[in-house]
Order: sequence, then structure tokens, then C-alpha cells
Amino acid sequence: MRLAVVSSDGENVDLHLGKGKSVYVYDYDDELSFVEKREVEIAEDAKHQGGKVIKACGDCDVLIAVQYGFKSKIKAEDAGIRLVMDEGPIDEVLQRYINHYNFMNN
Repeated sequence: MRLAVVSSDGENVDLHLGKGKSVYVYDYDDELSFVEKREVEIAEDAKHQGGKVIKACGDCDVLIAVQYGFKSKIKAEDAGIRLVMDEGPIDEVLQRYINHYNFMNN
């Protein structure tokens, strides 16, 4: 499973999806491994930019941000990406999601 988190500093999930200039991608298959950091061109003053982040994460199964809007939810569903709202240190956010995923699938 490929997971992506929106982060301003690479340490915390701390941004709204539409403000996600930096996305950190991880793979999970029994253990979590960092894949890469992806940059997204986000205009500081523009609204409704979540679609850019979703497009940059087209190969991901899950995309985690502090918040996202309704348009982004629809775009993510169309792309086959599950959007999740959470915030905090990346390692804790990812572990919470993995624990929930494993619980729901066992």
C-alpha cells in the first residue's frame, strides 16, 4: 500500500490538502519505508488546489492531510485515492492509519 502525507516540514502532517506544496510518500508492506518527497506547484493566494496534490499522488492508495474540501474528495474518489484527515507527527499519523487499516482487514 502506498501512502502520502501533506507536510510543510517532513516531520508533521500540518497542512490543508490544497496548500500541500510538499508531499511525502511511503510504502507499507509489513513495514513502513520512505519512498520520496514530491513537490507540488501551489499558488499562495489561490483556492481549490487540492486537485494538483491528488494528481501528484496518482500512484498512491491513501493521501493524508489536516483537512480537504468537497471538490478534492470527489477528485480523489475519481482517482481511486482514499483521503484521510489527521494531523500530528508523520510517524504517528501513519501508524494510526496502518493500525486502523489492519484492524478493519483482520
